[in-house]
Amino acid sequence: MSEAAQRIVHYSVRDGIAVITLNNPPVNSLGNALRAAIMEYLKKAEGDPAVKGAVLIGSAKAFSGGADIREFNKPREKPDLAELNDQQDAMTKPLVAAIGGFALGGGLELALACHFRIALPKSQLGLPEVKLGLLPGSGGTQRLPRIIAMAEALRMMTSGNPIAAERAKLLGLVDEIVEGDLLEAAVLFLHRLLKEGRPRRRIRDMQAKVDGDPKAFFAQAREQVAREWKGYPAPLEIVACAQAALTRPFDEGRKFERERFAHLVNTTESKALRHMFFAERQTTRVPGVPEDTPVREIRKAAVVGAGTMGGGIAMCFANAGIPVTVVEMKQEALDKGLSSIRSNYAGTVAKGRLKHEEMERRMSLITPSLKLEDMSDADIIVEAVFERMDVKQDLFKKLEVTAKPGAILATNTSTLDVDLIAEATQRPQDVIGTHFFSPANVMRLLEVVRGKQTGKDVLATTLKLGKTLKKLPVVSGVCDGFIGNRMLEKYVQQSLFLLDEGATPAQVDAALQKWGLAMGPFAMYDMAGNDIGWEIRKRRAKERPEMVYSKFADRICELGRFGQKTGKGFYRYEAGNRKPIPDPEVETLLQSYRKEIGVETRQVSDEEIVARCMYALANEGAYILEEGIALRASDIDMVYLAGYGFPPYRGGPMFHADSVGLDKVLAAIERFQKGYQGAQWKPAPLLAKFAKEGKRFNV
Repeated sequence: MSEAAQRIVHYSVRDGIAVITLNNPPVNSLGNALRAAIMEYLKKAEGDPAVKGAVLIGSAKAFSGGADIREFNKPREKPDLAELNDQQDAMTKPLVAAIGGFALGGGLELALACHFRIALPKSQLGLPEVKLGLLPGSGGTQRLPRIIAMAEALRMMTSGNPIAAERAKLLGLVDEIVEGDLLEAAVLFLHRLLKEGRPRRRIRDMQAKVDGDPKAFFAQAREQVAREWKGYPAPLEIVACAQAALTRPFDEGRKFERERFAHLVNTTESKALRHMFFAERQTTRVPGVPEDTPVREIRKAAVVGAGTMGGGIAMCFANAGIPVTVVEMKQEALDKGLSSIRSNYAGTVAKGRLKHEEMERRMSLITPSLKLEDMSDADIIVEAVFERMDVKQDLFKKLEVTAKPGAILATNTSTLDVDLIAEATQRPQDVIGTHFFSPANVMRLLEVVRGKQTGKDVLATTLKLGKTLKKLPVVSGVCDGFIGNRMLEKYVQQSLFLLDEGATPAQVDAALQKWGLAMGPFAMYDMAGNDIGWEIRKRRAKERPEMVYSKFADRICELGRFGQKTGKGFYRYEAGNRKPIPDPEVETLLQSYRKEIGVETRQVSDEEIVARCMYALANEGAYILEEGIALRASDIDMVYLAGYGFPPYRGGPMFHADSVGLDKVLAAIERFQKGYQGAQWKPAPLLAKFAKEGKRFNV
């Protein structure tokens, strides 16, 4: 055994029991070296006459988090996990998995190939592979339905959600829940088995069962996962493998499982979900701002503005246990804001997702005020006032006086220049953008906008705070619209041009929803309020006259059709119902507008709708990447995955463009340049360069 292997797996013999301890922090991922070391020590225990049984154990915090995802789609060294499981099955001496912390994915498959399993009370057991577009690939789909009820096994595998040890014990997945020292308990458990003469219990030798007619059971299971996981191939493959566990011998079922795993690991969907997994962990890694950068302590917060955004931001702080003062200028606005916050919490309580006592505790952390001076002890102040530069600059001049030295001054602007806002103060190093997404208490994305004078400690503190608030913080440089809204503008521009040419709002939305978006652009604008986009377009007309927009959206607004809040927008809405209903009035308006601008309508395909909208995002993303506004292409993807309802199995707009092929994306854009409003298509130099060189945005 090499010295390196001995470092990641420890072997000892205690009173006739071999103890094989996984020591590959932080999660004991089952990479090549760890698998080989476990295999060698299993053989050593099996061949030692003095050893009567063996315990496989990790730490109290982690048995194993499963496979090393970085090894997927790469040649794998022997032994693979399946071969390691074969060695476990071949053991003539009882083998016990002692589970602490969690046994997930390949980690649970490792435990399932043991003869018995014990666990600490707070342990979690699960097969989350479906969340990466995969299925358990080392016998998990074959063993789990043999040890617990088929319906429960399918629920675990198709949801990917772990279950607690107590639940696992109830289902039969865990033999015993133990307290105290896990290793001591495992050795005692194994000695008891030996004393009682209990035979080894190999799950592979058990028979899977279902209640009722198997054909009807699996038909219903397929129908359910197809409905719940639209666009994801893995759940249906999991059902097929579980059915094989019922109908085929173990080795045949496992062979089928490996074939389906090999298929899934090469799908775009799985590659996209794995891209998302790694991309999410990259967003707070900022060049020049190391992880050990000193941060400021955030004990108290304040929010200026108690409207929809301000109230939601205040809830974020309260949810994280941080006291927050909410300031408004008028009592009526303050009362309305606090009432909305309480109503939001009450709705969560009514759904059973929050206890009433916890609601009251969170409400007690929110202090209403009509005075900016009441924020003087706040460590961070977030403004959430009207989206106008003069309003924000005026407020920051006042904060200059009222905020304590060292307080972070954050603006929730969604488009405005953070540097110009910072110029209104004498401490621009303390100013940063914190662009929350609506509803702020629900949406995960937080664009952290770094100004040219923002201090490194302020950036590091805000990124840490974002995680404390359970957000996904993504760093953006300063530009109009930052990452998300700057790209969205090009997306919306194309969607409106499509209306000019013959499409309807319902067709555009339906095509993009079918492709996987949570919501199409017109339903989205109606929800957000069409007046917001109208204000931006008015500003654009002055600042960027070269930016051409269809005027149809303005016509909608001129009629007071601001969306859900007025009952009419691109759609109409019935009282108390947010479902968009196609409106004949809009179609009439469109026909009139098309005649006015002299456009001859044509049949627009769903494929063209998707291509123009998606490539508009990717092309603008390439500009953003080249300008250094985004640190990496994967950050752009995370903005859209976490904040704009982009389907995870598409991987984000930049990953999607990579998947299509940048040469094909560029060729499509060049075709679009010859069509309606073609001058608005300007291929990003970075896109053209990468397309020519055969490169990808995401390395």
